Amino acid sequence: MSINSYKDLIAWKKAVELVIEIYRLSNNFPKTEIYGLVSQIRRASVSIPANIAEGSKRSSIKEYKYFLRISYGSGTEVETFIEIIKRLSFGISANFNKSEELLAKIMKMLNSLLKKL
Repeated sequence: MSINSYKDLIAWKKAVELVIEIYRLSNNFPKTEIYGLVSQIRRASVSIPANIAEGSKRSSIKEYKYFLRISYGSGTEVETFIEIIKRLSFGISANFNKSEELLAKIMKMLNSLLKKL
């Protein structure tokens, strides 16, 4: 299978899936966090596929790698926010297993893609 578009990349597809999962989970967070952790984790998760897409359309491999590194950094932000949210608990029983599994796969794929470029 040839890669004609960033939409063909499994890393991008998984990252979009992660965004949907993060939005679903964060709908149950306290309303007091709408401009705090909810906003932060949503923006960081959206940044992952957005930067994969933007980087793929840049004119050089160097620029593409730069945007993949930004995606990776956003992934570490999401990972940190999940840990903070789990520790705060907010009295909710959110299950982050799917998010954490997706994120781990995405991070491995980004590492692999960076090495191949």
